[in-house]
Amino acid sequence: MKPTPAVELPPSQKTDFIGGHFRSFRKDPTGFLARQVALGDIAHFRLGPQPGYSIFHPDLVRDVLIVNSHKFIKGRALQRAKVLLGEGLLTSEGSFHLRQRRMIQPAFHRNRIAEYSRAMVEHALKTSDTWSDGDVRDIDREMMHLTLRIVGRTLFSADVEDDADEVGRAMTTVTQLFNFLLLPFSEWLQRIPIPPTRRFNRARDTFNSIIFGMIDERRRSGEDKSDLLSMLLLAQDEDDASTMTDEQVRDEVLTLFLAGHETTANAMVWTWYLLSQNTEKEVKLHAELDQVLGGRPPTIEDIPQLRYTEAVFAESMRLFPPAWTVGRLAIEDHQLGGYSIPKGSLVLASQYVIHRDPRFWTDPESFIPERWETGIKEATQKFIYFPFGAGVRRCIGEGFAWTEGILLLATLAQQWKLRLVPDQKIGLHPMITLRPKFGMRMVCRRR
Repeated sequence: MKPTPAVELPPSQKTDFIGGHFRSFRKDPTGFLARQVALGDIAHFRLGPQPGYSIFHPDLVRDVLIVNSHKFIKGRALQRAKVLLGEGLLTSEGSFHLRQRRMIQPAFHRNRIAEYSRAMVEHALKTSDTWSDGDVRDIDREMMHLTLRIVGRTLFSADVEDDADEVGRAMTTVTQLFNFLLLPFSEWLQRIPIPPTRRFNRARDTFNSIIFGMIDERRRSGEDKSDLLSMLLLAQDEDDASTMTDEQVRDEVLTLFLAGHETTANAMVWTWYLLSQNTEKEVKLHAELDQVLGGRPPTIEDIPQLRYTEAVFAESMRLFPPAWTVGRLAIEDHQLGGYSIPKGSLVLASQYVIHRDPRFWTDPESFIPERWETGIKEATQKFIYFPFGAGVRRCIGEGFAWTEGILLLATLAQQWKLRLVPDQKIGLHPMITLRPKFGMRMVCRRR
């Protein structure tokens, strides 16, 4: 029997007046993709001249991210992110990416993470000590500062306390301007000294000043602190024994510096929000923390007993995955789900949508940590849950992030309940990560 020929185009939403679906996608990315799923497991869209395909079935996700990953590279968003991140682990491709990943991987070995865990708890306790009963805090800002200090200490042996506000403002600027980088012809717009370009360049200069300062200080001291920065400076290529230039080290440091705190901070913010709206789940969380910890700070050895704490964090990342969509650009023609995907097409697999699909999840819009009693690994293997991506590009810091999220939640929730202020609006700001659109002002209540 001859194979059925692939249909040229899958179904699509009605296009905007100009630019294909660009305006609809830009206005509400998660809403746009949620409407796409109603069209089928694969749907077509167009962002200006860029043809795109959104996929919503785990078999298709596995095909793109695992089975035929060699036919794809990172999508336009991360291609454009190179103007900030250079050729770091998140943006590089091919053999160079594999080389860098091999050199960085030892920094995320479980023994290293065990060492990092002490700093995670230490900084969480410091944050807790700054809160008072009845305080109103922007928890978005609080979690960003907390995870920034942790990544500075654990990966670079650096105290970024003094730089936290400056880095926070720069990070906010970068995320706010990321849509600008995705505009058609932004490669040319970026060369013009218009206000968005100037703001972006100032934010990049802030990051460069801090990162190059750490590199210069470490090179001058010659000290091996057994952290990621020392590993990068001392690492040699297996083939030719070459070392990294300052620029290459900078790209990797900045990538991990930003990715290592932005994603976990967002996961923590949405976790606090969900707990505030589901007090019966919060009570269950507190009961586990009281039973396992008995009032003492947690350690990494407690994590196997903090099963419900882990489930709360996992369920938060199901509903509000920090990395809300994965983009891939086809570098050759591909047959996918009965359709032809031409070379140059963008393929999007949205964690935000698939994590909420009623075909794969019971009562998908509800916060139910108990659904993870069967285990997180099983859902990941089915490709219905992939907050850290999949395949050769799976997040290198996944183990670090799980440990950090569980320990921060355990440390802070032992002592505090957080409640939204009455006028706090809730909305999504899907940029590089899934940020809360209006911040997250909450009242601290001591337990």
